[in-house]
Amino acid sequence: MAQFFDKIEKTHAKFIAAQPMFFVATAAQEGRINLSPKGMDTFRVLGPNLAGYLDLTGSGAETAAHITHDGRMTFMFNSFGPKPLILRLYGQGRIAPRGGPEYAEHGSSFPDMPGARQIIFMDVESVQTSCGYAVPRMDLVEERDVLTLWAENKGEDGVKEYIEANNVVSIDGLSTGVKT
Repeated sequence: MAQFFDKIEKTHAKFIAAQPMFFVATAAQEGRINLSPKGMDTFRVLGPNLAGYLDLTGSGAETAAHITHDGRMTFMFNSFGPKPLILRLYGQGRIAPRGGPEYAEHGSSFPDMPGARQIIFMDVESVQTSCGYAVPRMDLVEERDVLTLWAENKGEDGVKEYIEANNVVSIDGLSTGVKT
């Protein structure tokens, strides 16, 4: 049932691009394991062993904290449509802050969105596909615009203030490395 690959194949990239959401899981040596749902067309396959997503300002920055302190990361995509499939990317995460050289290099691959903090990259070490037979079929009704509207209403200065107040330390007290 499960198959492993050492890189993202073209069929994998096509499947990933078709999914309206994905999940990212990270952990540090101590503390909670973080599992976050993501969406809003923020994920990109950038090469056979490079993928990443545009990280938007939110209630926390656990992924950034875990990458800063450990680096291990998993992305998971699953089909909610007629053809079942689960696809996982395993690898090491790294952060490209806004204004940095790697953000400048790859930023044009991502949508220009208010509240963007950084790009979270993964150097992909392994790809796994599995059946997904137990995942329910569901229909996407629509994308939510709440986070975009929130960031637009805050403005650039308001988002920076929010990040400084809420995103520099994780819920386990780890530095997130997030910069404004």
